[in-house]
Amino acid sequence: MPKIQYNKLVCDKIPQIIEHTGKACNIEILTTEQYVDKLNEKLLEEVMEYLESGAIEELADISEVIITILKHNNMCAGDLENIRLEKLKNRGGFEKRVLLKEVIEE
Repeated sequence: MPKIQYNKLVCDKIPQIIEHTGKACNIEILTTEQYVDKLNEKLLEEVMEYLESGAIEELADISEVIITILKHNNMCAGDLENIRLEKLKNRGGFEKRVLLKEVIEE
């Protein structure tokens, strides 16, 4: 029977979905340190999927990982939004399409 190795963080219901198709899977519950590492890997994976596909639905996956990271750090989406708004106020957004080409020191 062929096996496919993944060794990646997956959504909580994925093992049940796999078993519902008649397949078996092996899982492991991660330590806190492993969990943080795998969340960071998952964030990068989801960003790469978005960059490769351009699919807006991938942004939902990125958002889910970000929300999970926030929860792990005892924060919520509102906390992140407040940080975002403060940075927007101080630095502006990206709507003007400004490309910084160089800085000349005098």
